[in-house]
Amino acid sequence: MGQKVSPTSLRIILRKGWKSKWFSKKDFASFLNEDIKIRNEILKKWARKGIADIIIERNANIVSVSVYTSKPGLIIGRGGAGIEEMRKDLERKFAKKININVEEVDNADLNASLVAENIASALEKRISFRRALKQALERIKQAGAKGAKIAVSGRLNGVEMARREWVSFGKIPLQTLRADIDYSSQKAETTYGVIGIKVWIYKGEIFEEKGSK
Repeated sequence: MGQKVSPTSLRIILRKGWKSKWFSKKDFASFLNEDIKIRNEILKKWARKGIADIIIERNANIVSVSVYTSKPGLIIGRGGAGIEEMRKDLERKFAKKININVEEVDNADLNASLVAENIASALEKRISFRRALKQALERIKQAGAKGAKIAVSGRLNGVEMARREWVSFGKIPLQTLRADIDYSSQKAETTYGVIGIKVWIYKGEIFEEKGSK
């Protein structure tokens, strides 16, 4: 059995940042559990609305939540009604003052979370998995990525035996820490069962600027 490490967690501090930007010696466990519940509430409310990432910061008694999405209009709603409704729901459930900021993702085809979500939506609409993977891979190529890999596993196209299929192009240097690799995993809930989706996107290498330590 192979030992696997997430490319994102492997690069925290070196190339990637934390998704919870706070620290507490006294309430660390409760805050961490609260962050997980906040993310679950947001993902449940705004499912399949192009959410790429959720960053949570804590200042005194205020919890700031930054939602990165490719479809800000669907989340904000008419006159900001969508954000206001979500903010009130979170404040009622967690009894804290919460601010929600929505940020737009520049290129959705270079974001692994959004690519995986689009593939999951296609599979749930009974589109052939091969067609969905090839279309997603072609969009990643056109967006300027240097390499990508997409893997799906489960009862693909409704067959009896579950299996794993994948497509790729370019290179994916998972053990090179300076490599900028975006990774995400999603699941598609089809009539034949759950299909797992994993996406790796290699955007190139990141070098420190001259003169920096």
